[in-house]
Amino acid sequence: MKKSISIPASANKLPHQPAPRRWPRLLLFLGTALILLLAAYLFILDHTIRARFEGLRWDVPARVYARPLELYAGLALTPEQLEEELVLAGYHRERPATLPGSYELNNAVVHLRSRPFDFGEGLEPSHDLRLTFGQGLVERVEEVGGRDEAPVVRLDPVQIGSFHPRRFEDRIVVSRDAVPKLLVDTLLAVEDRNFYRHPGIDPLAVLRALWVNLRANDTVQGGSTITQQLVKNLFLDSRRTLIRKLNEAAMAMLLERHYGKEEILTAYINEVFLGQDGDRAVHGFALASHFYFRRDLAELSPGQTAMLVGLVKGPSYYDPRQHAERCRERRALVLATLAADELITPAQRQTAVKEPILDAAALTSGINRFPAFLNLVKRELLKEYQEKDLTDDGIRILTTFDTRVQLRVEKAVKQGTTGRKGLQAAAVVTSRDSGEIQALAGDRQAGFAGFNRALDAARPIGSLVKPAVYLTALGNGYTLASPLEDRALSLPAEAGKVWRPENYDHQEHGTIPLFQALAHSYNLATVRLGMTLGVDKVADTLGRLGVTRAIPHFPSLLLGAIDLTPLEVTQIYQTMADGGFLTPLRAIRTVLAADGQPLKRYGLAVEQRCAPTTVFLLDSALVQVVASGTGQSLAAYLPPGTAAGKTGTSNDLRDSWFAGFTGDRVAVVWVGRDDNTPMGLTGATGALPIWGRFMQEIGTQTLELVPPPGIVWARVEPEQFANNEAEQWSAVTLPFLEGSAPTNAATTQERHKGGLLPKIRSLFGW
Repeated sequence: MKKSISIPASANKLPHQPAPRRWPRLLLFLGTALILLLAAYLFILDHTIRARFEGLRWDVPARVYARPLELYAGLALTPEQLEEELVLAGYHRERPATLPGSYELNNAVVHLRSRPFDFGEGLEPSHDLRLTFGQGLVERVEEVGGRDEAPVVRLDPVQIGSFHPRRFEDRIVVSRDAVPKLLVDTLLAVEDRNFYRHPGIDPLAVLRALWVNLRANDTVQGGSTITQQLVKNLFLDSRRTLIRKLNEAAMAMLLERHYGKEEILTAYINEVFLGQDGDRAVHGFALASHFYFRRDLAELSPGQTAMLVGLVKGPSYYDPRQHAERCRERRALVLATLAADELITPAQRQTAVKEPILDAAALTSGINRFPAFLNLVKRELLKEYQEKDLTDDGIRILTTFDTRVQLRVEKAVKQGTTGRKGLQAAAVVTSRDSGEIQALAGDRQAGFAGFNRALDAARPIGSLVKPAVYLTALGNGYTLASPLEDRALSLPAEAGKVWRPENYDHQEHGTIPLFQALAHSYNLATVRLGMTLGVDKVADTLGRLGVTRAIPHFPSLLLGAIDLTPLEVTQIYQTMADGGFLTPLRAIRTVLAADGQPLKRYGLAVEQRCAPTTVFLLDSALVQVVASGTGQSLAAYLPPGTAAGKTGTSNDLRDSWFAGFTGDRVAVVWVGRDDNTPMGLTGATGALPIWGRFMQEIGTQTLELVPPPGIVWARVEPEQFANNEAEQWSAVTLPFLEGSAPTNAATTQERHKGGLLPKIRSLFGW
């Protein structure tokens, strides 16, 4: 019998064998996947960079310019006034004046070099001018080196503002050949010495910065190249993370792979952030040059170049307007670097170190100092252009703005409201002949960018409406000598109430001639006249004078119960001043594309709305408002016969107005409170002094009213009227339409020599 032998289960197992080696394959797979992902990521980065850089097109804001100053022999201008204009235009005073944008003042002689400027009708070249002044006039304008006097020379206009994109970036884009060599050399010496040798990143610079920062235990030096800085500005945010830095390095090398050094450098010069102008970010060296110094890049001194390049490290930290000492130290460091590299001489360095950080003239320039007028320009442009057109395409807008007039308006407004809490004011000044708006103040504070009262404060115009009433009468059979009754009356009003108007002095003045009723702004005579004519006819006259909003057809309209803005009132008086021809007010002359090609010209548009003869009669009466009526206090500012106009006061002395015109200008001033509370000022005590002050300082032409055909003159005696308590007046010679003069008065045919002024002077013994 055989024995069974039991074999342990373990005996069936094979000897131990090592497990398969899977890690190398896994690592290989992961590595391959990572490389593919990295390649895909780099491909996306590469595509992004090329698409963005090849289509690189910065949003360039529209730039707005004042009217150009035209210089010619006989121009009423002093050396001081010319210098004021030059400073606003960013000219710098030098001895001698050698570069465009510089001037030298030597008593009654000014030597200046203008900048070239494209007005859309051909380039106005740079002029080397010598101007001789005398007795408040330009006596002679000469081209230096020329044989003859220059008849008329246009200076490059003052830039008064720009319309920047909603992200509030602004820049002036320049080509590589427009960048001065010293600026490029300084930038490379300070920011990236190996720019032309590295592939986008500079490992040595990184190691050097790391070593300096470790020794200082702080971040005191960066190792980024110009290419890296450009990448950060164009594609990345400003967070300091490892991922961002790796992206920056990769994108910098990709950018260098596709584009040349000069393309990259030019893009950087146009893109780099160099400061903040309010809510506007200042990008690029060209705009920074204008922002800080009001100079083109080609006009920068070595010290100014050093300051701008020094700002790259920290525009806020080294802001010369906020941290002048820091900026000065940074500039000195840059200048030392330039001298060590022999980019400037030791003498140039010493001169640059002593230069002021900022020129005082740059701080008083015209850019963005006149927001109220810019607001008007933008409103006009948006009627025909989209917002994007004003902020992206670099168009240039040549306007009607006169900086010299504006500064005097601002000064007068400030003087007229100082010391009166809560008092506000607005003013509009136009050219009498063309309707071009020369100046506009929307607040008592110059440079205020908020509520624009000149355009948006619609207030009761009070007695400013009365010329429309009297113009209606003169066109419907009345004359300046027609008798009017200035007596109390009652009229039915809304809700069964009764309206009883009163004169300002609470008196009745009996029977008076029409011209006296207007001169003294008698309410009772005006209402009686208006009701006889019909309120509808007066409303129609206002429409023909230029009012476009709905007009209330109530008796109270006859005393100014209509709310209009100062700009709307100016349109009314512009039509009166221009002989009944409606000339729409305008603030823009020409819009130019970035390349200088004209996009639109805003020409003069004229439409006859009222008969010139009746408007002449009205204007004659408005002269007497100033000569002997409610506006006679204007004599404290202007010689007799210089102006015609009308005061206006609303109920309870809430609004003070004065509107009028001289030989060359029309102007309207409003004074009041935003909360509509009484202020205690009439048109003669509030608005008129402001009007008179700036007209006096501007210097204005005497008003000469030339009668149209069909006007005769007749002498009118006061004995024809029962005056009662009216102010006494002497016999006068008045203009009449042919055939309408009083039958008992001797008439004379007016020959077109001297116009109305001699008659007025004779009337009042001037």
